Amino acid sequence: MKKRILILTASIGSGHIKAAQAIAEELWRQEPEVELFTVDFMSRETSLLHWLVKQLYLIMLAWVPNLYDLCYKFSGGESGGGLAQKLSAHAMLPVLRRLIEKYRPDLVLCTHPFPAGACSLLKEKGGAGEKLPLAVVMTDYCLHQIWLYPQVEAYFMATEAMKAEMAGRGIGARLSISSGIPVSMGLQSLPAKGELRRELGLEELPTVLLMGGGLGLGGLDETLKELDKLPERLQLLVVAGRNEKLLARVKALGETSHHSVHCWGYTEKAHELMGASDLLITKPGALTISEAFVLGLPMLLHDPIPGPETENAVYAARHGAALWLHPGESLKKAVAEILQGELEAMGAKARGCARPEAAAVIAEKLLEILS
Repeated sequence: MKKRILILTASIGSGHIKAAQAIAEELWRQEPEVELFTVDFMSRETSLLHWLVKQLYLIMLAWVPNLYDLCYKFSGGESGGGLAQKLSAHAMLPVLRRLIEKYRPDLVLCTHPFPAGACSLLKEKGGAGEKLPLAVVMTDYCLHQIWLYPQVEAYFMATEAMKAEMAGRGIGARLSISSGIPVSMGLQSLPAKGELRRELGLEELPTVLLMGGGLGLGGLDETLKELDKLPERLQLLVVAGRNEKLLARVKALGETSHHSVHCWGYTEKAHELMGASDLLITKPGALTISEAFVLGLPMLLHDPIPGPETENAVYAARHGAALWLHPGESLKKAVAEILQGELEAMGAKARGCARPEAAAVIAEKLLEILS
């Protein structure tokens, strides 16, 4: 009988989904016979309640980010985190039970803490789900209480420091691996930069990619206005995500810019655009940073979401792969300095942080658990 894996992810940003996709691709490559079922745990199709929680999260990010920061810090402590974990796990347990009944998996893999909590609670309660193997892929560059559950058999995390910190907190799992954050294996087989530019119809100019993440956040229109003050003509590639109003604004700005400006909404060509670029200006999402590491793409990071994205920015900047632009600092000056002399060194340091094998390592270990 074929083995079945249920992958539970969440459409909060694009990082959790992309990590799940990267692992699924590698599982199928290593074991074509395995049956995979990937479910967006926070979609409206899965649960109206879960979808409403996601909408509340997005509203907080857009209108009261400081409140989100307070919630993040409160849930990061052992007492506050334990309370948040119990509340979310109990609220989401009925949907998890329904999914387990529907797919009858031999293993559950989570790339977001909410389904991990519900599955952990299911195992704690005993019964049919008690012996169901549970694996968790952390999609951040910092450890947070909301990810940690004693019922998890296998943890995969970004760094050795996170693994050591987890052990220091007394969280033991049968398997704990600092695998890196999983990215698509296809990143390693992209054509050379010049070839990618020709395929995309781009010019041979210093090329800067502006990305706001899958949600289209990050002040891209203001960034474009600031870059227009640079005298040197650049090629600006702008990805506005699913934010159609933002896309319309950046297109209008591009028409009056002296730079060569190309705009996309949500696109499947993000990896090609990254490979064709010399510098990436973005919010510090963990998956975006991990992909840039693999491509050796220097980064200028700005406007992190309080909490995990701040920690991601600290990690990339501390390792020399990125500059973190703080409020009040000149974006124009930072871009000019990087393009005029820092690109090569930053690119090398980015490659030094890369973990291109992460998805392969995770898939291999999951298949070992199944067997």
